[in-house]
Amino acid sequence: MSLKEILPGRLGFGTAPLGNMFRAIPDEEARATVEAAWDQGIRFFDTAPFYGAGLAETRLGEVLSAKPRDSYVLSTKVGRVILDEHETAARDLGEKGGLFEHGNPNKIVHEWTAEATERSIEDSLKRLGTDRLDVVWVHDIAQDFHGDQWLGKFEEARTGAFRVLSRLRDEGVIKAWGLGVNKTEPIELTLALDEPRPDGFLLAGRYTLLDHGHALQRLLPMAQEQGVDMVVGGPYSSGILAGGTHFEYQQAPAEIVERVGKLKALTEKHGIGIKSAALQFSLAHPAAAAVIPGATRPSRIAEDTAALAETVPAAFWTDLREAGLVSPTAPLPSNA
Repeated sequence: MSLKEILPGRLGFGTAPLGNMFRAIPDEEARATVEAAWDQGIRFFDTAPFYGAGLAETRLGEVLSAKPRDSYVLSTKVGRVILDEHETAARDLGEKGGLFEHGNPNKIVHEWTAEATERSIEDSLKRLGTDRLDVVWVHDIAQDFHGDQWLGKFEEARTGAFRVLSRLRDEGVIKAWGLGVNKTEPIELTLALDEPRPDGFLLAGRYTLLDHGHALQRLLPMAQEQGVDMVVGGPYSSGILAGGTHFEYQQAPAEIVERVGKLKALTEKHGIGIKSAALQFSLAHPAAAAVIPGATRPSRIAEDTAALAETVPAAFWTDLREAGLVSPTAPLPSNA
């Protein structure tokens, strides 16, 4: 079953910020944000054990467990098992060091074996307060976390997590599985395999207004050829396209700030919001099934919904292309 058949709409909710990414947020604020997403009609929620060492899953589950289970689609990830014991040393998260320093202190085991995958799913179900998952992503088997060792992690997942998730899908326990990564190469490698076959993938940060050229070269043509759908994560490039200062989970460098300035000038010229341009660009690719911006404030959810609904004039997309702010091969919305 394709992701486009499974997902209930084009706008979902990414819960990484609920794991206290970048800052500690109160429980009541987290709950209000999830409730705001529900009230705005969002019915696709994505989470992961990694987000705050189980914190995001717990917070999401506290709200969703009170909703009718058949009324929403839920995805989480495997590759991290959260232990009861607390971490005493600094966490090694590759390029993402300090990302969830305000999350739970529990120790995280990074493992993609069959046994770890089954345990991860079992633990996620408990934290989420549900009896089933719809989509499961194999999380972060990529260079940004593992450097030159990433191919070893990929092989561990290929012989472990991939096979478990394929079996669960074939048995009807889950509806779909794929990779959830910040890099294109692991997905390309997976799509080149004869077996097993993923149903889709969650690509974070690699199909945005600021970074999409590499994905267009090889990954997305492969995905289209195989009929594999994409969920676009991080459409605001870690926040810089939504008024924040982070790009790639770090303070944005000068050249990115300059590029965002040019994008903002163009959106202001046409009287539209930069969030509207960001979301609608990410969804314009034929492989895109949904986009899942994250939020920690209820007001942000209404902004996202309005951004997706805003009418962006065709002249904006023309100017964007002519200014060289978008790849010449990037599909643009149909009104362009």
